[in-house]
Amino acid sequence: MAFGIYRDLGIDLGTANTLVYMKGKGIVLREPSVVALDTNTDEVLAVGHEANRMVGRTPSNIVAVRPLREGVIADLEVAEKMLRHYITSVLKKHWFTKPRVLVAVPSGVTEVEKRAVVDAAKQAGAKEAKLILEPMAAAIGAGLPIQDAVGSMIVDIGGGTTEVAVISLGGIVTQQSRRSAGDEMDMAIVQYVRRTYSLLIGTPTAEKVKIAIGAAYLEPEEADETMEIRGRDLVTGLPNVVTVSAREIQEALRESVQNIVDSVRMTLESTPAELAADIMERGIMLAGGSSQLRGLDKLISKETGMPVLKPDEPLNCVVYGTGKALEDYDLLERVSC
Repeated sequence: MAFGIYRDLGIDLGTANTLVYMKGKGIVLREPSVVALDTNTDEVLAVGHEANRMVGRTPSNIVAVRPLREGVIADLEVAEKMLRHYITSVLKKHWFTKPRVLVAVPSGVTEVEKRAVVDAAKQAGAKEAKLILEPMAAAIGAGLPIQDAVGSMIVDIGGGTTEVAVISLGGIVTQQSRRSAGDEMDMAIVQYVRRTYSLLIGTPTAEKVKIAIGAAYLEPEEADETMEIRGRDLVTGLPNVVTVSAREIQEALRESVQNIVDSVRMTLESTPAELAADIMERGIMLAGGSSQLRGLDKLISKETGMPVLKPDEPLNCVVYGTGKALEDYDLLERVSC
């Protein structure tokens, strides 16, 4: 049965954020993939932005949980509750209907994990659930000609995974899925600040540092940028403030960034010659929130010798891809898995 005109939903179920696209309306929800639970009663206290604000600030009986780890469902029960909340939120005017849902999943997902995602979507109220691989969805959302007889390369860097794929004629020819990306970068900053300054900071603070002065590649005039970081001094146990430079954060991120570059290089090395020639001519497309790390495009281009492109809305590529697939039933049938 073909997907309906309205109410069908495309979901980018990300480790860090969940985005929902409603067919005919566009993006209708963008929330952190976080659920706050009362451990005494197992009651859901908050979901999304409200729950995210509780991270690191909760009493002992309340935990803020991210039900996805490294791009896949780690806690099926909590993921189902989160999905149910989001699906209900966007279907308030159509509560009496059950939508058909298309969920984007990492290319490295196992069959067991695929079933967990489908089950979670159905338990959350979906009439039917299909899956699409994240790199395929990102490529569609970025406007790459994935159905043509040319090679298109997408590098989708999210919170939990880096997805690299070469696509031609509607299929993935070669790919790499590495379960490290934005979250690993945040932890690298946390560990660097702890090791260098004996200052304990949380991942939300580390993410702010990454966005403000983080870089994969720095121009000489950018290296002296600084930022104050507040945390708890591990020696005195008291609050403290330190100042870090962009060059220091670049060094902290070096290993995580190199993992991404290595994934791109390994994918290119396994790409057929004709498709590699297409990529040389057309360029490598970046997508995903973590692809916005300053200078990452320049570094990948320098390391591979390939031109590197960035879409207008890298954060939205995956969910836009699910939306475009919902709008084109033939495309949907070809790319769903």
